[in-house]
Amino acid sequence: MSGSGRRVALALGGGGARGYAHIGVIRELERRGFEIAGIAGTSMGSLVGGLYAAGRLAPYTEWAEKLTQRDVIRLLDPTISGPGMVRAERVLDKVTELVGDTVIEDLPLPFTAVATDLTARKEVWFQRGRLDTAIRASIAIPGVMTPVVVGGRLLADGGLMNPVPVVATAAIPADLTVAVSLSDESGPGVGATSVGVVEAAGDAEGDQAAIRPESDLARSVRSWLESIRGQVQDESEPAIEAVPPGRPFERPPAGLRTRDVLDLSLDAMRTVMGRYRLAGYPPDVLISIPRRAAGTMEFHRAAELIAVGEELTRAVFGDLEQTK
Repeated sequence: MSGSGRRVALALGGGGARGYAHIGVIRELERRGFEIAGIAGTSMGSLVGGLYAAGRLAPYTEWAEKLTQRDVIRLLDPTISGPGMVRAERVLDKVTELVGDTVIEDLPLPFTAVATDLTARKEVWFQRGRLDTAIRASIAIPGVMTPVVVGGRLLADGGLMNPVPVVATAAIPADLTVAVSLSDESGPGVGATSVGVVEAAGDAEGDQAAIRPESDLARSVRSWLESIRGQVQDESEPAIEAVPPGRPFERPPAGLRTRDVLDLSLDAMRTVMGRYRLAGYPPDVLISIPRRAAGTMEFHRAAELIAVGEELTRAVFGDLEQTK
């Protein structure tokens, strides 16, 4: 962490495995001489941000980049009983191995982990206490990872209430607020600045290399919907439909699983909540990671997603420099 005077407050959003792109964002910011002055993170953003604040992101990254799909399944520890599909205790064991009993108030820079209190229906900010506990509460994706009880609160993924926690960075003394959203609906990335919107499409050939095309499932779902509706409607407006005569329901696409429906549902919720939050608390710079970059549970693709984060950060800041 250099003392360049270009101090950045980071708001790292939630979105499952796409959160590995946060590592690439941090790498590129540091290459450009920025100093990370403080971090607020939701879900995977809290994991990456917390490890960075503790100075333990490098060993975690080295470990994550070696994971195969089989390793990820074993680490997530699927379960057929309980309030989630996976326990993920082995992943959290790795986090605890790296940070030990570190408490947030002893970190060298301000850090906030955002979780959701499911019974009080409000977001919870962890700014004191054990770092690994705060991370575990923040990453509990509903229906996927079992929630936890901390201080009498039933806690789950912070993305339910605040997918991109810009407001949690307000008290950090910084020259620039950079937010990273993991639920972009558009192309390779869009950077929003205090002076307008900067399209950061970058080099077409480079984008093709950095971002994998839609998965077979996503492509089949989209094609299936388009064949029924004739066209994709504007996602910013409500869809006004008439129930067709005869049998009202069509068959869903082949291969659609419960996990896929949950994944699509969570992404839809994060997208809407993210737009609402960012409109109320706009950052100076927004780096948007497209949803098509990876599925929520594709944790075996760490190296690819880190590269996506680096590529889109270069594109956004390259465009910002050109507008000066």
